[in-house]
Formats: sequence, C-alpha cells, structure tokens
Amino acid sequence: MAMSQFQRITTLLGGLAVVLFAIAASGQTAPPRPRTPVVTWNIPNVDELPDNEEGRLARYGRSLLIATYAHIGPNVSDPAIRYAGNNLACANCHLDGGLKKFGLLLVGAYADYPAYSSRTGEVATIEDRINNCMMRSMNGRALPKDSRQLAALSTFLKVLSTGINKDADVIGHGAGSMPLLTRAADPDRGRHVYVQHCAECHGENGGGIREGNASDALGYLVPPLWGADSFNDGAGMYRLITIANFVHSNMPNGVNWADPLLSETDAWDVAAYVVSQSRPPKADLAADFPDRLKKPVDTPYGPYADHFSEAQHKYGPFQPILAEDRQLASEQQTAK
Repeated sequence: MAMSQFQRITTLLGGLAVVLFAIAASGQTAPPRPRTPVVTWNIPNVDELPDNEEGRLARYGRSLLIATYAHIGPNVSDPAIRYAGNNLACANCHLDGGLKKFGLLLVGAYADYPAYSSRTGEVATIEDRINNCMMRSMNGRALPKDSRQLAALSTFLKVLSTGINKDADVIGHGAGSMPLLTRAADPDRGRHVYVQHCAECHGENGGGIREGNASDALGYLVPPLWGADSFNDGAGMYRLITIANFVHSNMPNGVNWADPLLSETDAWDVAAYVVSQSRPPKADLAADFPDRLKKPVDTPYGPYADHFSEAQHKYGPFQPILAEDRQLASEQQTAK
C-alpha cells in the first residue's frame, strides 16, 4: 500500500449512530455514556519514523506482525526464539497488516488498554493481549516481558493508535455483526460452500499453501484453516460468531465488508464447517472466563452458567442461550 508522510484511511459508513453503553454500579444502571465514533484516522508512515529506538522497534513490530513465522516461528534457526507454535502470521487474521476495517482491525487497539479481560477476570495490558494471541492463535508460548519482540509489537500497535483516545469507538473494529441465525449453523451444508468458494485456495484438506517446504521458516501463501499448523481451540477465531463474520466481511480474499460475496447463511455454515475440523488443543480452557456469565455465547467449551450443551454453544442457535444468561444475570443482580 503506497504511503506518504501520513497514511489516510477513509471509509464512510452511512447511518451510523454513536454507540452507547451502560455502566452498572451499586445495583443501579448509570446513564449511558457516549463514545466518540472514529470513522477516519491518520496513521504515521512507519517507514518515515525517526531512526531511533522507537522507530526501529515499530518497524520490527510491523515485520513481526506480517511475517511472524520468519522471526519467531517453529522453524527459525534459533530454538530459543521459537515462540510461535505454528507457521501462521498475525496478519493472517489481522488483514492488511491490521489496517483493514472489519478484518480484525488493529487501529486504536493500543488505546483500549489496560482493560478488564473477561477471559482472565483481571485487568490486562496490551502486552497481555499480545501474549494471549501468541498462546492461542499462534499456538505457542508467551513472549518474555522483557523481550524485544514483545516491545516491538507493542510499539507498532502504539503507532497504529496515534491520535486515538481511549474512549473512541473506532468504526471497523472486530469482524462485523451479522444477525444471528435462528437455527444451528450446519457444517454439512458448509462443506459444500467450502468446496465451491474456499478449497481452491485453502485446499480440500484445509491445509493451505506453503511458501517453500515444511521445514522452511517461510510461512504460507494461503494459511491453513485447520490441522496441526493452524490456530488452537482456545483462539478467538475458533468461536463461530467471530469466524462467520470474518468470512462474510473478508472472504474469498479481496472481498470487503461493503460488498460481500457470500450470503450470510453461507458464511455461517462454512464457518461451522471450519470449526468442526480438528486442530491443536489448548490446555486449561476450563479456567477461561471465571465469571461464567461474561463468557461469550459462542465459546465452544465449558463450563457454562447456563444449562445448554457445548454443541449448542459451538453452533447455535444462540438466542435461547442469550435469553437464559440474561435471566441468570438479572437474578444475580437482584440477589446482591
């Protein structure tokens, strides 16, 4: 992507209103506090940052994000820095190097931290968030807190948040927000969608297309969607709502949220097919989301606050689960 001194990324969304949220305190609901919507932003050109420590760290962080496999992947020459457990790149999920709207955009992400993490039940730093991805999406181990790699990724994310305040609502975060299906997503139907629209690039076996051979630290031309070299079952992309919206907004490669190729139904079902396939397991998943009522409805592993099965949490329909969880939360609040 061509860049001048500042890279201007502009996309206008029609009819968007300010997002409101409520803060619960002492059993009362405070008046909604508006967040400032950010539709356009200016990002410094990383290549034109000064040749000082911060500039060098930002450029290294960008390289780590785009070519993770080449710096800290399982096939790099130095075993001590094989932090990633697969040959993916962070940019396989954070599209266009984290700059694509509804492609798991990273613009403004740094400004959101520190923040409470429902996954851990504690306040998380941006470094904690990076390491969560390392241990889940990258199926690896945490970067040491004093490592240059962690500092570089954090610095790059800081650059991507230039001029964005903590209370900003950056339009384009996440993967999209399709209406929920009123039925369970269907992996069998999704297999046909996959063969028609996805297999040409990702392969019939979901293994992707390697750059070089399996022993090279060159990553993939097209990433695997399942199997031993993919993200593990604790990754956010293993949750149906996330991956279905990601597929609808971005796939096949080159599609964007404003002009999707797949229907919403096809996106839900092909996502169900992908998450139905085998992948590496993550240990200690039962410890995630200690407050079960804050557990995302599509988390495909228990335990849960509600009585619904792992299968329904994995594939839906989600409306009955959400209704019961709202009831449980109301009862819990009343009991306080």
